[in-house]
Amino acid sequence: MSDPSMGVVVTASAAKRISEILTAEREAKVLRLSVEGGGCTGFQYKFDLIPASQTESDDVVIERDGATVVVDSVSLPFLQGSELDFVDELIGASFKVNNPNAVAACGCGTSFSV
Repeated sequence: MSDPSMGVVVTASAAKRISEILTAEREAKVLRLSVEGGGCTGFQYKFDLIPASQTESDDVVIERDGATVVVDSVSLPFLQGSELDFVDELIGASFKVNNPNAVAACGCGTSFSV
């Protein structure tokens, strides 16, 4: 995607962690980031490792530093302008979506509302 502000940006930290995770996999895989209904506040982020061969033709593909993230066309409007980051804090390490579209989020950061 030529204009990162219109899609999802993957930080260097997230790309590094995704690459580390995928190195242990036997077949080529990618990280799918999607949005589903549910969670504490209406929507929730979902992360799945899928075979690279199972990407869809309308998926948006984001590549950075050897890591590949795909976002389906249904989830993309909820993620416009978001940043996928990996944080390693005292309370734990996790992927974090910094989503400018979210008007509220739960305490754990896995669900949000728009």
